[in-house]
Amino acid sequence: MESKDTISDEQSEQSEQSEQPKHAEQAEQAAQTEQPEQTEQPEPPAVPVAAPAVKRPRGRTALLVAAAAVLGIAGGTAVGYDIQARRDPTPLPALSQPGLAYPAKALPPGKAPDPLPASQDHRVRTDGDLRKLIVNRPAGWSDDEPLETGIIDGWVNPEIYARSYKEEGSMYDYFLENDIRRVAGAAWKRGQYRNATVHLVQFRSSAVQGAQDFVEGQLSYMSGSEIGAGNLGDEVKGSVNGRYYLYAVERKPGYMPLYHARATLYRGDIAADIHLYDTAPISKKDIRTLAERQLERL
Repeated sequence: MESKDTISDEQSEQSEQSEQPKHAEQAEQAAQTEQPEQTEQPEPPAVPVAAPAVKRPRGRTALLVAAAAVLGIAGGTAVGYDIQARRDPTPLPALSQPGLAYPAKALPPGKAPDPLPASQDHRVRTDGDLRKLIVNRPAGWSDDEPLETGIIDGWVNPEIYARSYKEEGSMYDYFLENDIRRVAGAAWKRGQYRNATVHLVQFRSSAVQGAQDFVEGQLSYMSGSEIGAGNLGDEVKGSVNGRYYLYAVERKPGYMPLYHARATLYRGDIAADIHLYDTAPISKKDIRTLAERQLERL
């Protein structure tokens, strides 16, 4: 037979087991009553996820940007022209000259004014016979043989004249490139050994500074001793930049000494080139006088 203590222990365990669910239910009810009723919270907005970057070739992008810039400029220019074309033209200011100087009707025959004299119209002289502008032959001189100087009836072929220079081929090309018009010349002699040549080189109107450029080109090397006079020369009075020179005497075994003087100047479209040769010394006065007289004729 079981003892009373054993029975009592079993009964106590059963009673504890029966009480446990009761306590659990009560605790759950108490928790529900103590905790406030929770309201439904809105769900947080979804964070957008960045799309993976797409790599594009730089060259194509730069080309598209440049093309857009060009099209923008062209479009703006076209719009500007269109706006300007639609505007009324701006009137020009009135001329300061109230009327024209010449008469409205042509003058009757015989009453037209005479043309300007050569002293007032420089072109009348330069467009005429160029040979007449060569300085007069000095007293005591005579004409030289034309075949030896290349002068025929007072004219010189530009190709023949170019041969008087050391670089004759380059000089002839220079004349052609600078619109040479014509060359007039004269040659004289005095005594047995003194000779003189005068050339007037005229350039066309298309060469605005033909004569000036030619003379300045000659003056640029005259101070050198190789092909020039080896000195600065002297100014021809009354000219823009004309000068005359005395060369150093040239001596060679078996030959007589050679003295040389030169003057070069210009006025308008005509350049003058003057040379003196002799076996005796030439004075500055001889070449200066000839140069000044030639300048007066131009």
